[in-house]
Amino acid sequence: MAEPHALLITDVVVFDSAAGRLTAPMDVTVRDGVIARVAPAGGDRDDVPAIDGSGRTLLPGLIDAHWHAAFATIPMQAALTADLGYLYAHAVGAAHRTLMRGFTTVRDVGGPSFGLRRAIDEGVASGPRILPSGAFISQTAGHGDFRLPYEVPRGVAGHLSHGELMGAGAIADGVPEVLRAVREQLRNGATQIKLMAGGGVTSSYDPIDVAQYTAAELRAAVDAAGDWGTYVTVHAYTPKAVRTAVEAGVACIEHGQLLDEPTVALMAERGTWWCLQPFLDDADLNQVGPPNQAKLESVVAGTDTAFALAIEHGVKVAFGTDVLFDPRLAERQGAMLAKLTRWYSPAEVLQLATIRNAELLALSGERYPYAGPLGVVAEGALADLVLVDGDPVADISLVGRPDTAFVAIVKDGRVVKGAQLVRST
Repeated sequence: MAEPHALLITDVVVFDSAAGRLTAPMDVTVRDGVIARVAPAGGDRDDVPAIDGSGRTLLPGLIDAHWHAAFATIPMQAALTADLGYLYAHAVGAAHRTLMRGFTTVRDVGGPSFGLRRAIDEGVASGPRILPSGAFISQTAGHGDFRLPYEVPRGVAGHLSHGELMGAGAIADGVPEVLRAVREQLRNGATQIKLMAGGGVTSSYDPIDVAQYTAAELRAAVDAAGDWGTYVTVHAYTPKAVRTAVEAGVACIEHGQLLDEPTVALMAERGTWWCLQPFLDDADLNQVGPPNQAKLESVVAGTDTAFALAIEHGVKVAFGTDVLFDPRLAERQGAMLAKLTRWYSPAEVLQLATIRNAELLALSGERYPYAGPLGVVAEGALADLVLVDGDPVADISLVGRPDTAFVAIVKDGRVVKGAQLVRST
């Protein structure tokens, strides 16, 4: 990453993510990875290398709260059969491109991302901050059971499948196995825990309507995560699956496009987060093949209702893309964010991908890995920033055109895109 450790960005209109509005022109000073000062433009300025913002818009770094760093761009067949080195070779390149799209942080909700996170944090690889869940934990025949036919049955010796050996998933049945699986992910550095609590689209062995894990198993996972000061999030679509999870103390629901109003009201009452994706019948719809097509269509049909219910009941909503096995869709990450204007104003969309997602990340509590907040341009916040050539509040489509619209990207106080704009003062 480019030096220096201090940087001044002058004459920028800042997106105030807390208020959901743009400020007057400001000067923003960064020191040692932290925003040191935000002051009206044209006043006393620090004598450090600077970028002339020229009236452009400065955003907090974007956050994707449902990302799979190891699986976003690799074909499913390769993910199920290839060795870990091949998987990581793809993941390293994908991580860099994620950062270049302005997503400076991702919450990884399933997959072998511990090593990638370490490499990025050490500066060996370029990519976003990763808050990893580690292996997604699934019951037998659950959404995380991607075993190939020759890997079934497991047998009394407990032979691990290829996906389990890779750290992609952990198949656990019963309270003792769930406790072990959760604790193993925490041992490896998980910042939150991901369980599969209901049927899925891309998995071939579980209908979309089935509920997965008993209340006792879910409570065991919640308790084990709570002992480490963090939380459990679950994959689930249906009322039964979500109600069981919420009543067990799960903090966040991933997806949920098939929920009914009483279940959404329960989520609002309990303060449960809802990480929603804009799954729509358009060019960005993932291709799952005939066996799973009907499941996908049911989820797409429920998207508008899910967002409407979340807004009506005031549920805490986070934004995530859930791109899997498709490099073309991964490049559409920002465009998927922009689609949220179907339900929210552009300013609210930007809030979801910055301060709201940052609030969700903070649920990791003692496992939150950083010494400062994300998602805001404010003194004391971590210096993850995106300089936009234009006004994304007026034209939200800019976030879907990062190659041309994002003229500079700063992560941890260092310029990772637009270094040629830095000038000595």
